[in-house]
Amino acid sequence: MFTGIITDIGAVRRIRRNGDTRVEISTRYDTASLSLGASIACSGICLTVTGAAPGRFAVSASEETCARTTIGYWHEGTAVNLERSLRMGDELGGHLVFGHVDGVGIVLATAAVGESRKIVIDAPADIARFVAVKGSVAVDGVSLTVNEIAGRSFAVNLIPHTLSATTFGGLRAGDRVNLEIDMIARYVARLLDKE
Repeated sequence: MFTGIITDIGAVRRIRRNGDTRVEISTRYDTASLSLGASIACSGICLTVTGAAPGRFAVSASEETCARTTIGYWHEGTAVNLERSLRMGDELGGHLVFGHVDGVGIVLATAAVGESRKIVIDAPADIARFVAVKGSVAVDGVSLTVNEIAGRSFAVNLIPHTLSATTFGGLRAGDRVNLEIDMIARYVARLLDKE
């Protein structure tokens, strides 16, 4: 479980696609403290550490994970938002993020709004109904508040700190992003569907 507060920006060092996909990611984390089997959110995808060395760690992703996320578009040099798993007693600064990506969204537009940046994202139809104004959504692992909705698309505003502390500073129209809807929205919708 995660909070959606990014603590490092890593980069794909190597990627091997052979059935499962193995990705090696550079990081500023103290990799000596990473246990094999630990969970790290990599641009919002909960992945298991399968190896570590100074300045880098490795993860593996199944075909299912690759089909539902942006991993299929990653290449050497791709910037990756990183967050280590939440520990009991840690501050919950964002919202509960599970690292279970619901789908891939497409950035429709970006625009400066003062010092902040407005990002408009098209969500897949099957998850768009779970997105609500002033609700939470995880975009590439970042906990964000939804400001506007228009059909399947929604908008978020990113303050300068978020732009510099995540991969969003380089986000452009046409880019793909991992989306995870808020767990509370998912359960409320499920309960309402049973009535």
